[in-house]
Amino acid sequence: MKLPASAVKSPEVAAKEKWLGYLLGPAGALLLNAVLATYLNVYYTDVMNLTPLWGGLFLTIFPIVSKVIDAITNVIMGQIIDRTKTKEGKARPWLLLSAILVPVTGILLFTVPEGSDTVKALWVMISYNLFYSFAYTIFNMSHNLMVPLSTRDGTARGGLSVFNQITTIMMSGILVALVFPMVIMPAIGVDKSKWITLMSILSILALPLTLLEYFFTKERVTEETAEAQKEELSFGQQLKLLFSDRYMVLMYVYFLVSTVGVTLKNLGLVYYCNYVLGTYNDGRTQMLVSVIGGIPMGIGIFAVWPLAKKFGKRNVTMVGFLLYAVGSLVCWLFPRSLVIVLIGQFIKNIGGLPSSYVFMALFADCLDHLEWKTSKRIDGTAMSIYNIIAVAMVGIMTGVFNWMLARAGYLAPFTAGSTAEAASMLAANGWTSQLALASIKPAADGVLTVALRQPEAVYGVINFAFLGLEVFTGLILAAVLKFLNVEKNLSKEQAEIAARREKNV
Repeated sequence: MKLPASAVKSPEVAAKEKWLGYLLGPAGALLLNAVLATYLNVYYTDVMNLTPLWGGLFLTIFPIVSKVIDAITNVIMGQIIDRTKTKEGKARPWLLLSAILVPVTGILLFTVPEGSDTVKALWVMISYNLFYSFAYTIFNMSHNLMVPLSTRDGTARGGLSVFNQITTIMMSGILVALVFPMVIMPAIGVDKSKWITLMSILSILALPLTLLEYFFTKERVTEETAEAQKEELSFGQQLKLLFSDRYMVLMYVYFLVSTVGVTLKNLGLVYYCNYVLGTYNDGRTQMLVSVIGGIPMGIGIFAVWPLAKKFGKRNVTMVGFLLYAVGSLVCWLFPRSLVIVLIGQFIKNIGGLPSSYVFMALFADCLDHLEWKTSKRIDGTAMSIYNIIAVAMVGIMTGVFNWMLARAGYLAPFTAGSTAEAASMLAANGWTSQLALASIKPAADGVLTVALRQPEAVYGVINFAFLGLEVFTGLILAAVLKFLNVEKNLSKEQAEIAARREKNV
C-alpha cells in the first residue's frame, strides 16, 4: 500500500513544518488527552458515581490492571515501529491510523450505557483500554518520535521540542485551565448527555489535525540510517543495549519520578479547587490556580531555549526543579490561602519551564549518544519504555488516588430538581451541603448540583495529591539530573556518527 507523501520536502527543518506539523497538528489529540487527564476521573466519580462500586475497589483496581495491558501494547507498538520500513518513515505512517482510532474510542469513553453496575463496569474497562491501550498508544508513540527522528541538528531539534510543547502547555492549557472551569464545567455540571456531546466534539476535532501532523512532518534521521542499519535486533537485545547505557537509565528514572508527581497533581487539581480552595465548579478558583500559576509557561516560550543553549539543557532543568520544590512547599504550607497558593504556583511553574519545553530534546540527545555507543537506532523500543513508564504510573497513581479518596470517605455531589428535594436527600443521608442551598445556582434546565462538605481526611488526601508530593519529586529530579551530563560530548559523538555513515555509503 502506497502512503500519501509528506508535504515537507526540504532537507532541513522549515517554518511550515514547525507551525503545522509540530504546533497545530498535534493539538487535537493532545487537547483531548489533556481534558481526559483532568476530567475523566471526575466523570467516573461525580457523573457516573462509581466511587462506591465494589466497595471502592473498582476505581482502584481497574486503572492499574488497564495500565498493565497498556504497557504490553506499548512494547508491541515499539517493536512494530522499529520494524516498519516505508518511504514515509517508520513512525509517521501510524499517525494516519491513529487519526481515525483516537476520535472513535474517545467518544466510546463517555457513552456508558444505562444498566446494572456490571454493565457500566464492563463498558468503562473496555472503552478505557480501547482508547489508552490501543488508539492513544499508537498516536502517542508515533507523535513523540517525531522530534528525535526529525533532524540531528541540535538547534533545530530543540526548536521543534519547544513548538511541540507549546501545543500541550499553551493551547491545551488555556482551554483546560481557563475555558473549562470558567465556562464549560459550570454549564455541564454532572449532566451525562452534555458530557457526551462535549467530548464527542473534542474527539472528532482530533481527526483533521492529526492528518495535518502526518503531512507536515518528516523523518530525516530514519532516511539517513535506512541503509546503514539492516540487522534487526531481538527485543531482549534492544533492552540490553538500552539499560546498559547510564544516560538512558537516568532518563527513565527521571521520567518515572516526574510522571508520579504530575499524575497525582493532575488528578488532584479539580478536587482541590472544588473543595479546599474554592467551591464546586465556582468558575473562578481553578481558572486562577491554573492560569495565573501558569503564566510562566507563556513567558517560557521565549526564555527557556536561549537559556538552555547558553547553560545547557540539563543544568537549566536541574535548577528549575529546585525552584519547583520550593513553590510546591509554599503552597502545601498554606493550602487554603488563595494569594499564597497563587504565588507558590507561579514560583513552581517558573521552575518547571525547562522540563516542560526541552525534555524531548534531551531524550533525543540520549538516543544519539546510544547510537554513537552501539551503532544502532532503537527509537521505537526506547520510546515504548518511555510510554510504559507513563501509562503504568498513570494507572497506578489513579488507582492509588481513588483508593485514598474511597478510604478517606469521599462524598460525590448529587443532583436534585429543587431545594426541597435537595434538603430531603441531605437530611436522609446525614450529609452537609458545601454551600447553603439558597446559594446554589441551578443549571439552565433547572437542575441543582449539590456538592457536599467532605470529611477532614479527604482534604488531607487532596492537599497531598495536588501540593505535597511534588515537593519531594522536585528534589529527587534535581538530584537525578546532576548525573545526566549527556550534552558534554554530544557534538563530538554526532560527528563520529556522520563519519561512520559516510564511510558505509
